[in-house]
Amino acid sequence: MRILIVEDDVRIASVVRRALAEAGYVAHAFHTVPDGLAAFESTSYDLVVLDVMIGDRPSGGFELCSEIRRLDPEVPVLLLTALNKVRHKVEGLDVGADDYIVKPVHVLELLARVRALLRRSPGARRPVLTAGDLTLETATRTASRAGRSIVLTAKEFALLEYLMSNPGTVVSESELVDRVWDGDGDRSNLVASYIRYLRRKINGPGERDLIETRRGLGYVVSADSLP
Repeated sequence: MRILIVEDDVRIASVVRRALAEAGYVAHAFHTVPDGLAAFESTSYDLVVLDVMIGDRPSGGFELCSEIRRLDPEVPVLLLTALNKVRHKVEGLDVGADDYIVKPVHVLELLARVRALLRRSPGARRPVLTAGDLTLETATRTASRAGRSIVLTAKEFALLEYLMSNPGTVVSESELVDRVWDGDGDRSNLVASYIRYLRRKINGPGERDLIETRRGLGYVVSADSLP
């Protein structure tokens, strides 16, 4: 899932982006209202995280939230701010925000609120993905096959989630690098390496390989492995 961050404090933006990336999300960070708006207009995002006081615009986040809400009435918006008075929270909610966190930002709380907003979002993905006897619980980010628990890293989970969200569809390496690694990495080795890691974890003795390789095209969770 893609998350847009607009925060003028580079350090905070970096911390938030890193926390989201480590949790398996693709996060893009921008530091001005125009850059954030341009990114939102050009890319599809599943959630937006906005600072309220951006640069020399004390209510730049409110203005951007209002514009984002005009462009997309459904995308969840989470506001981050040092303003903690009730009137500030009310103003943020009135311009279209779905939730509000007062700085300093605690990473665990941020991730919990992101998960909650994505669960409530009308466009949220199915909470449970299945392929044969393999199950992904997207809300708790856990995996199991034939009743046994499978421990996945954040990137492994994100990769498998994207493949299982597109059943029967061949997904190219370039698309996987873009969606799971935000376009950052040597795609010739990165995807193939992670596919190997996944196969070792999800395929037990005697179990069929649920991920098919289509040479020169990409990878697919085959439709006939779906329930």
